[in-house]
Amino acid sequence: MIFQNLKINSIKLKNRIVVSPMCQYSSQNGSPSNWHYQHLEHLSSTGASMVLLESTAVDRLGKISDADMCLYNDTHEKNLKKLIKFLKSKNDIKYGIQISHSGRKGSSYAPWIKHNTPLPKKKSWKTISASSISRDKGWPKPVAMSKLQIKKVVQKFRNSAIRANRIKFDCLEIHMAHGYLLHQFFSPISNKRIDEYGGSLINRTRFLNEIAQEVRKVWPRHKILGARITGTDHLKNGLSINDAIALSKDLKRIGFDYVSISSGGILPLTKMKQKEAFRVDMAKKIKKNSKMITTTSGMITKHDVSENIIKNKKIDFITIARIIVKNPRWILELAKKNKIKNLIPNQYKRII
Repeated sequence: MIFQNLKINSIKLKNRIVVSPMCQYSSQNGSPSNWHYQHLEHLSSTGASMVLLESTAVDRLGKISDADMCLYNDTHEKNLKKLIKFLKSKNDIKYGIQISHSGRKGSSYAPWIKHNTPLPKKKSWKTISASSISRDKGWPKPVAMSKLQIKKVVQKFRNSAIRANRIKFDCLEIHMAHGYLLHQFFSPISNKRIDEYGGSLINRTRFLNEIAQEVRKVWPRHKILGARITGTDHLKNGLSINDAIALSKDLKRIGFDYVSISSGGILPLTKMKQKEAFRVDMAKKIKKNSKMITTTSGMITKHDVSENIIKNKKIDFITIARIIVKNPRWILELAKKNKIKNLIPNQYKRII
């Protein structure tokens, strides 16, 4: 089952394993560096059906770090197009990109320099959010967005989607999770607004739905369109699975093809407890109630677990990241167990 094709619109994925976006904090003025060529070509030869590029900022204020990938000007578009053309010439798989805005989580150090730490004033930029609430102790207060700023950010997501299509990505994913700007509007932990963008669930999803609607207008129907959303905040009075189901139903109505279920992230520390495939049951419930193509990530590391997930139709495909970096032969080893010969390169058949 896990090596069966999955057709979404006109795009056919050759199996049910996708490489999840992984921030690299290694871009040069927002464009791919040599590291990206090496990193992404490596991931492309693991046997996955699709590789999703890292969280990519829709404007300057939307970066997490100063070395984030960006897609808001002609230079970014030109350099990303060059990268995708290179990758597609080497591998017969699909490529997607995740577009995002960091909100109050931006203006921070790369995690290997100083984890969960904002930049000093000389190097920082003023961040924006749903409300003027700091992410954590020691973090500056963001500016609560005006309605005009909200409208401008909606258009920036739209413009980045247009650029992504011209680059010839097969899939576009809108990042609505991990404590970034759209999650900041969605979660009652960070959204204390008293206008039409705050308070009720309908109001807290308004900004997300406005972006989704504008992106849907410009993203081709024959390609794949999805969103990474939050299943739960893992916090008292935070987002619940019922909120995620409601958002998924909205996205389906708007015309999105899939949701990718994540959780946590609105604060640096939550009550999240990680174990093997710990988000799968939550994702299964969201899939059942929303009737949406669904995927999830989160410590899916064992072959038998991944096979069981797909065999029992808990979700439609799995997204993996850390395990494929730790063991680039993970998918090929699974293919060998399943006697899938056409996935393993001839050069590797006597080795794996």
